[in-house]
Amino acid sequence: MEDAEILALFNERSEAAVRETAAKYGPYCKAVACRALTDEHDVEECVNDTYLAAWNSIPPHQPQCLRTYLGRLTRNLSLHRYEAMQTKKRGGGEATAVLSELEECLPSRQDMAREVELRELKAVLERFLDSLPAEARWVLIRRCWHMESIAEIAASLGLREGNVKVILHRTRKKLKTVLQKEGVEL
Repeated sequence: MEDAEILALFNERSEAAVRETAAKYGPYCKAVACRALTDEHDVEECVNDTYLAAWNSIPPHQPQCLRTYLGRLTRNLSLHRYEAMQTKKRGGGEATAVLSELEECLPSRQDMAREVELRELKAVLERFLDSLPAEARWVLIRRCWHMESIAEIAASLGLREGNVKVILHRTRKKLKTVLQKEGVEL
């Protein structure tokens, strides 16, 4: 079924929308959730929560790309569940590695007064990503957004794992320099 037809089912509030979404995007959503979560039960709950979030948000939202919209919902829900698990001293998966790698580059989440600066930080990050060569940009996005392992990135881009590690190291170093120049407190 095409995305436009699935969105029409959501707009009609037909339960078939969830079934069709699960049939078409279930494996994709599961793969996204698996990047942050290791427990199969948590992954399944997160995917089900994604369907509920889609049901509750379509309408009024009318996503341009249903796959991307579902991926973003799943990713956010997975990270929230991951944070909750870390609070309980549980967890695992690629999220731990990714978050620790970026820890030195990103501002502290403890400082709530910085909410106003988030828009400027977003603009800085977008300019930084636009300035990168395509390969470095894809490696960083796949690692930080999609939370793929070094091995997965290397295999998908036809690189050696060592090359991916070097690209990530150099790109994070550049990012740190750019953020410092822009006055973002690290």
